[in-house]
Amino acid sequence: MQCLRFMRPAGLLVCLSGVGASFLPAQSVAPSSSAQQVSSIVPISSVPASRATHLRRGINASEWFAQVYDKRGYTKEHFETWSTGQDIALIKSMGFDHVRLSVNPQPMMPAHRPNEIPAEYLAYLDAAVKMILDQGLAVVIDLHPESDFKARLVKDDSFVQEFADFWRALARHYSSWDADRVFFEILNEPEFPDRYRWYGVQARLAAAIREGAPRQTIIAAGARWSDDDELVFLEPLRDPNVIYNFHFYEPHIFTHQGATWGAYFWHWVKGLRYPSSPEQAAQVAEGVPDAMDRLLVIRYGQDHWDAARIDAEITQVGAWAGQHGVPVVCNEFGVYRAYADPHDRAAWIHDVRASLEQHGMGWTMWDYSGSFGVVVKKNGAAEPDELTLKALGLK
Repeated sequence: MQCLRFMRPAGLLVCLSGVGASFLPAQSVAPSSSAQQVSSIVPISSVPASRATHLRRGINASEWFAQVYDKRGYTKEHFETWSTGQDIALIKSMGFDHVRLSVNPQPMMPAHRPNEIPAEYLAYLDAAVKMILDQGLAVVIDLHPESDFKARLVKDDSFVQEFADFWRALARHYSSWDADRVFFEILNEPEFPDRYRWYGVQARLAAAIREGAPRQTIIAAGARWSDDDELVFLEPLRDPNVIYNFHFYEPHIFTHQGATWGAYFWHWVKGLRYPSSPEQAAQVAEGVPDAMDRLLVIRYGQDHWDAARIDAEITQVGAWAGQHGVPVVCNEFGVYRAYADPHDRAAWIHDVRASLEQHGMGWTMWDYSGSFGVVVKKNGAAEPDELTLKALGLK
């Protein structure tokens, strides 16, 4: 989930159109002014079609092995109680086929000895991964550090080497596990202002993962926050066994309204509707004290955010995937629950999900039981939100 992002104005695809499809060959691209040099698009992906079918409809398991804000930190009690076998069984029963498991590498990386992953910690992670696999679900091991960790990668070449060594060791540990259902995501939401540096860093990390695990599929992303516009800038890695991902929270002013992280003014924005309308946005803008921020709210209304506007964004990702002959998934999208109208929230989730499926892309909603959740936990018991499930096309 993105922590800082300001609102923007207004394939081979992972072929999961509907709910029963699998990877399709790359789609040909209409000729352009540069197409004279290339008569056809040749797929470069080697991701097995059978493997792709495990990433059609997923959910993020947050605050379990990452984003743990309990002052006691990452403890045995937390690992064993935050998400249980009952939670994973419920995820399966709701119709999801995979779990994106956020894992903060920071507690697992001894300084200057990153390949010596603590056995006790690894045992907790193994138990969680096994719990997911035992339910017949696939699992994406998503390395999901805090921003200070990612900031070091931006500037410190030595730290990139350490992280590569850690990834090699972690990948080697899981290299004997089911390669069709265990995926490795290089880094959640990179925070690299220099896209070219991120390309080099990501290539180095992918190479280390491949050294540790020759068969597993790797998941890669663009330079800043895994945004869709960053992905379409990216040149695919040389490794053909890679799935590319992006996150979609557009427009943030709606999906993150009332949030106390990210853009400061978001906390003033409450009750903003979707689809957007100039009149309703203007009413909400009256409660925003800063003139520049009010203008952003008014622009949301004028930009006519609706299903077509969302699809226009996702269509560009599909075109990029088709041009390069690579598979793409969206492994985060969602709406902060606290201040969005439940029906508007469901409408946005439906429109994003429908567009992704129309373009043959698998998806993973953010998140299971957090502030964007598909379930609400009351007295320790998880209660599915039927409105959200319906928006996702699930039971």
